[in-house]
Amino acid sequence: MSLATLDTMGGASTGSVTVTEQLNFWAGKRVGGRNRERAEPVFEPATGRVLCQMVPCGAEEVDEAIMSAHSAYVQWSKKAGTERARVMLEAARIIRERREKIAKLEVINNGKSITEALVDIDVSWQCIEYYAGLAGTLAGQHVQLPGGAFAYTRREPLGVCVGIGAWNYPFQIAAWKSAPALACGNAMVFKPSPFTPVTAVILAEIYKEAGVPDGLFCVVQGGAETGSLLCNHPKVAKVSFTGSVPTGKKVMEMSAKSVKQVTLELGGKSPLIIFKDCELGNAVKGALMANFLTQGQVCCNGTRVFVQKDILPQFLEEVVKRTKAIAVGDPLLDGTRMGALITKPQLEKVLGFVSQAKKEGARVLCGGEPFVPTDPKLKGGYFMSPCILDNCRDDMTCVKEEIFGPVMSVLPFDTEEEVIRRANNTTFGLASGVFTRDISRAHRMAENLEAGTCFINNYNISPVEVPFGGYKMSGFGRENGQVTIEYYSQLKTVVVEMGDVEDYF
Repeated sequence: MSLATLDTMGGASTGSVTVTEQLNFWAGKRVGGRNRERAEPVFEPATGRVLCQMVPCGAEEVDEAIMSAHSAYVQWSKKAGTERARVMLEAARIIRERREKIAKLEVINNGKSITEALVDIDVSWQCIEYYAGLAGTLAGQHVQLPGGAFAYTRREPLGVCVGIGAWNYPFQIAAWKSAPALACGNAMVFKPSPFTPVTAVILAEIYKEAGVPDGLFCVVQGGAETGSLLCNHPKVAKVSFTGSVPTGKKVMEMSAKSVKQVTLELGGKSPLIIFKDCELGNAVKGALMANFLTQGQVCCNGTRVFVQKDILPQFLEEVVKRTKAIAVGDPLLDGTRMGALITKPQLEKVLGFVSQAKKEGARVLCGGEPFVPTDPKLKGGYFMSPCILDNCRDDMTCVKEEIFGPVMSVLPFDTEEEVIRRANNTTFGLASGVFTRDISRAHRMAENLEAGTCFINNYNISPVEVPFGGYKMSGFGRENGQVTIEYYSQLKTVVVEMGDVEDYF
């Protein structure tokens, strides 16, 4: 098996890696894209140099991958849950053993700091380990009926599932989608973002090494056209998508044509609400966590920071001081806390939001500008200084629209009732947060905030045991936690008559 790229990661540094291996994977091996004239360059965010070429898969290749997955599903679905668990535990062990190398490759392709990437890889193996633990527990129910008759239910796999990932957590999302799918007895065909194609195929190789049937986890590369082919394929039973609201709507529409099950994890514009009775130091740290992880490119980020007026000056002073101290630069250095944004167009888009905010009356307290590191090899990278916006209003573009960059909008509020109304005044509903020492208030807020997750006195904590997903236009379905088993399986009812059939006619 080829793990050549991963093997070189031990001594890799920013700007030193070029990926030449094939990036698709099905039938147990890497596969090259056939239509090479359609190859698209993939850039290393920290340097702006070309990292590799991504060749989109066409209809024939998508069909091959799906048929490979279906063949593997037929074998895998017949195994006992404990058998599946053994293989998945081995995959988790391999990831744990190679975490540093996988994290380095993730950084080079994604631009986030190595400190964050190591956490992402740990979350990935923990997720696979968690669902391995659930694989042997899948069970139905026995229902006693009159006259000695009875019924029972069976929890059965769906078949071939499609996972469509985002570029902010490439390896972790592949694990989040594949682990519950495989635990339930399904196969998965995974399409990474075309911006981050290099680590999902590493996961495919690890699953193979762990002992899954060839084809059980396939990787196809491509953009919207490849995604459409996957959503429309008649052999696909389910699509799990992470990405933007407009693309999510298209995925749902395409999947509806053949009544495929769908999980959508879409965008957000989440509120973080800080009351005057909070522990201010923790609230500031929470606001930083809610806005600047992965250069602010996180769907559940708490980018609308509502601060009670009594403590607004103290909060702003401290949060600006802490933001100015964030180390921006080479993402492979241990001391770096903010790397590069994913692409040059994304950087320009985020800077455009800051410019628009200033035009609408917001005040930039720090950051919001292109950042050029002193290291010459990083001068072409997509860096910006993390930004705090004050004097914001609810009707501003920066407050209403998802920026997906390191920009925090701070808004004052007076009362609990007022801030709940304002916090819920959005089409999104992915996450929310509240900092307060008042336990009754904390639970009132959690009840009244219209979001799939509410963090109390912390933010952006996502243990694999806890379900994650949205309300409203942030999507539906859940990832992580026991409930996700329901989204990767279907229930069959079996009714057994022990006596004679009623003579009705």
